[in-house]
Amino acid sequence: MKTTIAKKTDEKKWYLIDAKDKVLGRIAPTIANKLRGKDKPIFTPHIDCGDFIIVINADKIRVTGKKDLDKKYYTHTGFLGHISEASYRELKAKTPDKPLKLAVYGMLPKNKLRPRFMEKLYIYAGESHPHESQKPVKLEI
Repeated sequence: MKTTIAKKTDEKKWYLIDAKDKVLGRIAPTIANKLRGKDKPIFTPHIDCGDFIIVINADKIRVTGKKDLDKKYYTHTGFLGHISEASYRELKAKTPDKPLKLAVYGMLPKNKLRPRFMEKLYIYAGESHPHESQKPVKLEI
């Protein structure tokens, strides 16, 4: 039996995910797998064969337990002592799409393909999105 390898010319689909009342830890791995193309029979680890993902209602995503207060996000400027810390609630209040983006980013492989995968992810806080012309297929999670 001959092994098939995906080509860059393979057709990429567009999916629409409504994140309203979905749990962050449940929706992020599904998005990461779709971005990589792990659900396709032609999956090849070193080739970008994933699909485009549009996420709407990112501001209505939820977490379980006390993670909205206990979960911390850290950023460092590179200078000594310049580390900043924000809880999930603070980060979501400032930028509603950031927690989901960071969760998916952490679940992708740490190589040169990760920025390319993240370019195919579009996250919007509200109901509307400007990608109607691509005719995205609604994906239920």
